Amino acid sequence: MVNIIILAGEQAIKGLEDSGNKALYKINGKMMIEYVIDAVKMSSKVKKVIVIGPHDKLERHLSGKVDAVIDSRGTVMDSLAAGIEYLNRGNTGENILICSCDMPFITTEAIDDFISRAERLDVDLCYPIVEKSLNLSKYPDMKRTYVKMKEGSFTGGNVFYMNPGILEKCFVLADRLVEARKNPLKMARILGFTFMIRLITGTLTISAVERKVHRLLGIKAKVVISAYPEIGQDIDKYSDLSAALNYLGRY
Repeated sequence: MVNIIILAGEQAIKGLEDSGNKALYKINGKMMIEYVIDAVKMSSKVKKVIVIGPHDKLERHLSGKVDAVIDSRGTVMDSLAAGIEYLNRGNTGENILICSCDMPFITTEAIDDFISRAERLDVDLCYPIVEKSLNLSKYPDMKRTYVKMKEGSFTGGNVFYMNPGILEKCFVLADRLVEARKNPLKMARILGFTFMIRLITGTLTISAVERKVHRLLGIKAKVVISAYPEIGQDIDKYSDLSAALNYLGRY
C-alpha cells in the first residue's frame, strides 16, 4: 500500500494565463486534478490521497474527494515535506507516490503497474520513463522533452515513488533536481561534467544514472521503463491542452 501526494500549486497553463490554477481547469467538464484523483482512488494499492496546494482555493472544490488538502509551502520540496509531516501523524509507515495534478490521460492500470514494479524492486526512490516511439505511437501531438540514452530515447514520467524516510538527508540536492527535472542539461550540470558529456553524446546508461543518484544521495534508486505512455503526459502549455482535448474527445 502507498499514500498519494498530488502536487497542485498555483501554476497556470502557459499561453492561457487566465486559466488560473491548472489543477482546477476543466477538460470535458472535469477538473484536471480529478482525472488523477479518480485514477489513484480506484487502485487497490492506495491507502490515503492528499493534495498539496493553495488550501482555501482547493478545499472548496475537493472536499470529500480526497483525505486532506494541505497548504503549500515555498518550494516543491517544502510542500512535499508538509505532506509527509501530515501523513506521519497517522504513523502509517507506507511509502508515497508523488503525482502531478495535470495528467488527464492517467489510468489506474498505469498507476498499479508502476507501484507494483517499484515495490518489487524494494527501493527508496523509483522513477518511470517512457520510450519515445511508444509515446509517439499513442500521443503524437503531445510535445515532450526526450533524452537520448544508450538504451534509446525516453521522456520522463510525472510520478515518483519514494520512501518518505529519505527526505531529510536528500532535501537540498533533491530540491535542485526537482526544479531541473524538465531540463536535461541543467540536470546534468548538477550531476557533473562527465555525466553531462555522456548525456549530450547519448552514451549515458540508465544504470549509470541509478549509480550516480546512489552516490550523491546515499539511497537505492531505480528507473523503470513504463509500458504506459499515459504516465508521461502532462499539460504545461496551451498546445498540450489543445492536443488533450482532441485525444479525450476520441475515447
